[in-house]
Amino acid sequence: MAHKILLLKGDGIGPEIVDATVGVLQALRERFGLEAEVEEALMGGCAVDAYGEPLPDATLALARAADAILLGAVGGPKWDRIERDKRPERGLLKIRSALDLFCNLRPAALHAALADASTLKPEVVSGLDIMIVRELTGDIYFGQPRGIETAADGERVGRNTMVYTEREIRRVAHAAFGIAQKRARRLCSVDKANVLETTELWREIVTEIGRDYPDVELSHMYVDNAAMQLVRAPKQFDVIVTGNIFGDILSDLASMLTGSIGMLPSASLDATGKGMFEPCHGSAPDIAGQDKANPLATILSLAMLLRYSLNEAEQARRVEAAVSAVLDGGLRTADIQSPGSKVVGTRAMGAAVVAALR
Repeated sequence: MAHKILLLKGDGIGPEIVDATVGVLQALRERFGLEAEVEEALMGGCAVDAYGEPLPDATLALARAADAILLGAVGGPKWDRIERDKRPERGLLKIRSALDLFCNLRPAALHAALADASTLKPEVVSGLDIMIVRELTGDIYFGQPRGIETAADGERVGRNTMVYTEREIRRVAHAAFGIAQKRARRLCSVDKANVLETTELWREIVTEIGRDYPDVELSHMYVDNAAMQLVRAPKQFDVIVTGNIFGDILSDLASMLTGSIGMLPSASLDATGKGMFEPCHGSAPDIAGQDKANPLATILSLAMLLRYSLNEAEQARRVEAAVSAVLDGGLRTADIQSPGSKVVGTRAMGAAVVAALR
């Protein structure tokens, strides 16, 4: 039976990078017999323009029926001043919550050919391979009460609530330990337990669960120190597990270790492995429609989709090998260019990956 993949191209550069990735998917179907059916739907600002909602019910229904979802990017200044609940980013939060996509995987691996593209010295980042496991449906992004209100004295007050249940912590911790078992068997749990009771509970539960995984070396680190250590000595980490807001910040920081956020894929999974896959970067409206965007993070997100949701590990390896071959051949988009490299656009980079596959 053919796999069902839902495409949500989104806004800004989203359609361009997804189109480049669809070319790779088509090559897998034609050259290597991948059985996959593709549907498209709207989410984000494009859905607001068409339907008045960032996540229409029809899109959510298709997402529920799909085996996996490939997302481009959502949002942009065009929608910054509309009602908060209608903004594109609310659609992203809603689909994560509705599908219970609680486990966010954000790898930060440096391709050997891009060692000079990092802002850190090559000897600091060469060989870097980190997996950040971010809890995605709890924490301060979803906690209640929230909002902006006016106090009795007329002063406005903004309020957000950081909250985690034991169940939410346990399930992402188990996922992180399982991932660590398949890698170098080292897991660092990042929190702020010296200040925040929410993360004091986080540390207690992760420590408890660690006893069930004696083959994994567990360590703990405060988030401020973790940010420093990621820049000072990033190769000390193998797998990092942390909450939603800390994971959001640390994964973007880690992206620059690899040279460009345009190189980093991500996966958001439910308990069964079904997920939504997207590049870590945003919609970059300043370069939308100019054939400048780097599609490699989205193409590598397709590789994660194949591996984690469709159980097509060999197809995933083919995509990753094709990306490496293109980079080794000296092709670069503008964000990762280096002396002696050939700079190409979005379409040409996607076509080069397709050619490497074939």
